[in-house]
Amino acid sequence: MVKPPQSSSHRPPHPSRPKAKVPRRRRVARGLLITAGLLGASIASATVGALLAFSLSSTPLLQTELTAEESAVFAAEGDLIDTGGLRISLPRLTRPVNILVLGTKVLTTDVDNAPAEVQGLGYHALVNSFDGLTDTMVLMRFDPFTKQLSVLSVPRDTRAYVDGYGLTKINEANVYGGPALTAQSVSELLNGVQIDRYVRINVQGVEKLIDALGGVSLYVPQDMRYQDDSQHLYINLKEGEQHLDGNKSLQFLRFRYDSFGDIGRIQRQQTFMRALTEQALTPRTVGRLPKIVSVIRENLDTNLSVEELSALVGFARKTDRANVQMLMLPGDFSDPDSYEASYWLPNYNEIDTLAYQYFDTGSGTGLETVTPSGINIAVQNSNGEEGAGETLANALYDRGYTNVYVDGDWPEVLATTRIIAQRGNRQEAEAIQQSLGFGEVWVESTGTLMSDVTIRLGTDWFQQAQL
Repeated sequence: MVKPPQSSSHRPPHPSRPKAKVPRRRRVARGLLITAGLLGASIASATVGALLAFSLSSTPLLQTELTAEESAVFAAEGDLIDTGGLRISLPRLTRPVNILVLGTKVLTTDVDNAPAEVQGLGYHALVNSFDGLTDTMVLMRFDPFTKQLSVLSVPRDTRAYVDGYGLTKINEANVYGGPALTAQSVSELLNGVQIDRYVRINVQGVEKLIDALGGVSLYVPQDMRYQDDSQHLYINLKEGEQHLDGNKSLQFLRFRYDSFGDIGRIQRQQTFMRALTEQALTPRTVGRLPKIVSVIRENLDTNLSVEELSALVGFARKTDRANVQMLMLPGDFSDPDSYEASYWLPNYNEIDTLAYQYFDTGSGTGLETVTPSGINIAVQNSNGEEGAGETLANALYDRGYTNVYVDGDWPEVLATTRIIAQRGNRQEAEAIQQSLGFGEVWVESTGTLMSDVTIRLGTDWFQQAQL
């Protein structure tokens, strides 16, 4: 018997208006994804011409046959961009655009008729498919008015309403009704946010795309080891700064065998997405274009047109780090005594506030003014000096930030202190930055999970006057 949700505030399980049922996909599969958010950072602007050379279709990467009913879930064609008319210019966004990015990993055991080349291998091999559970789900908002790129990670175990199937894990929506039903479910979860387009990418595509882009450099925050012979899944990464190729990137992105499970994996995915975004859109990408186009044609499914894709890439290229926000759906872990399955339980009050602030839902409330004592601050020492975290915590306490604590050391030595708005409240992080007089504000969910703000104290601490 399932008990009521633990959150004191929850949206009714059924939508207020009836919805048409979305046809079931032809294959039922399950899987584990890897990452999302590769859209704006994976292709150079010249990809547009290359895609047109491959196909005369306006949506050459669409690999799913959407019914008229399914297509109506998304924005009308031509509604998102200005193609320039007679002017010689690249397409540009005319309004904020929300893109739902999904990813799947499908094994031979997940499908009825696996391709002959992956049968009889003695283990559960990967199948090039977009069907299955979406174990990573990201909603990206490209806003040409604010110049901001907002990225919201939705945990795969989020307990949400899926039309025709009731309250269940949101990653099941892709199995039952593909990208259209998934978009409907995410929109309902986020208080009616419009989903304009979708992108689906499978595990093979992620690995090949990272290789085509030349890999990505980042700091691996801990040793990662895991072995599953049944899938030929082997993870073996050492802590430290590394340049990851496609295979090692998958190891980093798929690792979830620590105390926070999938939520910890989402945090690492956000770290990866930021690093990839900053490193991929460079002149070297153009030289890799033929390989990139070949990969995405085989391993990516989207209803974006060539012109829309060009506009999004052009926007992403001009977006600096300060205007990229990495968010995570507010919620909490379910109590194992309350549910048979493990869920991420949405906090709908906080979701409505976040959707109003970052996705312009038109309803909801803005951020409340919080006094310094009401901000939960975690301090992580990232400069190697013993006791520095305690010193900073004491200084913050003396300035009225009484809800502050030291959360151990962060292994990476940082040159610049990061003041991380863990729950998306930039104003709180900026107030702390102003009080300290140093550091830079990052809006992302990679800090201490239950904090409002996490401070990773860098070596710039040494150059500061006595606090």
